[in-house]
Amino acid sequence: MKKWLFVISPACMLAVFLVFYIANRKDEEAREAAHQAELARQKADADEKKKVAEAKAHEDAEKRNQERIAEEARVAKEKQDKYDAQMARIKADTDGSNASAEKYAKTVSDLTIELDDLYKQKESLTRLNFDYLKKVQLAEVNRHDSEMDIQRMVDMISDRADQSSMTKMPPPPPAPPKDNS
Repeated sequence: MKKWLFVISPACMLAVFLVFYIANRKDEEAREAAHQAELARQKADADEKKKVAEAKAHEDAEKRNQERIAEEARVAKEKQDKYDAQMARIKADTDGSNASAEKYAKTVSDLTIELDDLYKQKESLTRLNFDYLKKVQLAEVNRHDSEMDIQRMVDMISDRADQSSMTKMPPPPPAPPKDNS
């Protein structure tokens, strides 16, 4: 009998186990179905939240992208406006400098012409001065020559007069006697 005991006790235990197992299996299936339903609901909620989050993220991304594009356009426009302003300022400065350069070139040309006229006038005045100095020098030479001729003539006339008897002084008269009284 002891041998049957080895078979009967596991069989009884198996029967008790099967009773509990079958009773619990229905509960477990109900719990598993509820769990699967809960998981499906959570997954649906998560999918819905994910879709909402993705839509919101997509909207935010689009908004940020448009803001970035607008900012880039604004920065590009500011940069272009700044560049245009600098180019206009440079062009105005260049035009002003060119106008000043033309004005100064004309002034230089006029002053050069005036300077040339003054040099010509100076040269003619210097030549005229030289001519007058030459005439004065010639007049002085002629005067000196004339004075020399006059002096020579005077010397000649005085030499002739010295040699002539008419110009000799008579001897002085005898001196009157002196009274001794």
